[in-house]
Parts: sequence; C-alpha cells; structure tokens
Amino acid sequence: MSSIPLDAAEIAPLSQVTAGSGLKIQLGQTEHRVNLVRQWDIKPGERVLELGCGQGDCTTVLAAAVGTSGHVTAVDPAPLDYGSPFTLGQAQSFISAGPLGPIITFVQDDPVAFLGKTEETWDVAVLAACTWYFSSPEAVRTTFRALSGRAKRICISEFALSASNPAAFPNVLAVLTQAALECRKMQSTSNVRTVLSPKAVKEIIGQAGLEVVEETVVETPEGMYDGRWEVGAVLSESFLEDIKAHVEDEKERSVVLALRDAVEASKKTLPEGTRIRTMDVWVATLKASEH
Repeated sequence: MSSIPLDAAEIAPLSQVTAGSGLKIQLGQTEHRVNLVRQWDIKPGERVLELGCGQGDCTTVLAAAVGTSGHVTAVDPAPLDYGSPFTLGQAQSFISAGPLGPIITFVQDDPVAFLGKTEETWDVAVLAACTWYFSSPEAVRTTFRALSGRAKRICISEFALSASNPAAFPNVLAVLTQAALECRKMQSTSNVRTVLSPKAVKEIIGQAGLEVVEETVVETPEGMYDGRWEVGAVLSESFLEDIKAHVEDEKERSVVLALRDAVEASKKTLPEGTRIRTMDVWVATLKASEH
C-alpha cells in the first residue's frame, strides 16, 4: 500500500461513502482532524489508541499520519447501527475496505472495559471530541484514570464553549440548550450528554493523576457544519416536543425554553447572509503527573 499524505482532500474520500455535497461536508470534518493531528505531532510508526472513534472521522487521519509502520486501535461503545446519515457500522466497514484499513483495528467496546481486558500500551492515546458523549463527569474521570500509564502521552480535543468568530456564538448557546434538556433525561442518545468546559475537563484530568503539558484553543474551519447542525436541531419543532416530554417542572422548562429563545435571538443578530460557524476547539496534550 502506498502512503496516504496527511491532506484532507486525499483522506476525506476514504472516510465515508460520500459524493457531491456529502464529500464537501466530509472535507470540512477531515480538514479539522488534520489540523488536530498536526497539533498533536502524531508521527509515522506510532501506535495509537483512539477512544470514542465514532464513524472514524479522526481515525482515518490518524492512520494516514502513522502510516504502514504504525497502527491505530479505534474503540467506541456505541452500537453499530448508531449514527446518521451513515451508521458506525457502515462507516467503519467502508474505511476497513479501503487503503487505510490494514492500519486500523475497530473495536466495539466500552473504553474502560476494553482497557481492563488487555495490558497493551500505546505511544499515544487520542480522545477527539468525544467527552460530551460520556454519560457523566465521573465516567470521563474513570476513563482518564484507566488510561494513566497506558500511553506515553494522551491527546485530547473538545469544543471549547467559546466563539472567536461571532458567527459561532449561536452554536455555543445551542449546545448549552441541548445540555439543559439532556441532563433531565434518564438516558440520552444526543451528541451532548455531559457538557464540559475545558476548565472542567482539566479539573477531571488532575483528579485522574494527569497534567496538561500543552494546550491551545483554535478556530474551526469554515467547512465544519457542526454549528449549523446543532442550531438547527435546537430550533426544530421536534426539540420543542422533546422539552415537553422530558421537562415536567414548569420553572425548569422555562429555563430550557429561554435558552432556546436565546439561540434564535443570537442567530437573528448575525448580518444577513452570514452562515453559522462552529465554535472554537480546545486542543491539549497530557502526561502522567509527577507530583
């Protein structure tokens, strides 16, 4: 297999069954992951453990970075029929059948359970935009504790709840609105199940015996559509129905509805023709604490 350059235009078609506008969307997602992998300085030949790999948006970029002399073990607990417009199973099967497939091993398992079944160690552990999918802050803390000593360094990214570009501010409000609803559900299948700021994640990291050695906040590429998707979801009629179904207390419901109204108002303040952007992303590298 010839090597795949660390280039979004080369990797995006290998990530999902995409064409036309779908490929354009995937290109923005892949461009962001390329920026992350460069920031983390993932090197050829490294062995990488990716937790919360999902449909493989970052997995393919990691595989291209480590090349045929390296390997990526990509773990996710979600059922293979989860996800849209392509399920995890469909996306992972497509990637596995492509030129990057031999570099990747996909594993469907809870991250902590998976780590408990093996004594294997890795050069790098990666968590790319996945902590909000965890069921609670304690689940995030437990995962970091399980990772301690299993990788030479841990690389993480998560949405920063900040908007360097004003057009991303509706996205920040939309995520907080979703979080206000989802925390009132016994079980959630949302993209935002446990919203955590970089400050909160760093506190959890410290409690797990790890420390941040490098960190930065970056703007996302214009081609990332996450902001538009999240705002659209919150302003949909189905979201209103979801509020009515899951928030019984009138005072609590008024809070969620007020947040939704704030999303709508912030969207209207943008100049006509302005597209909603995706919020900033926090990017960090961790290691075991020396204290």
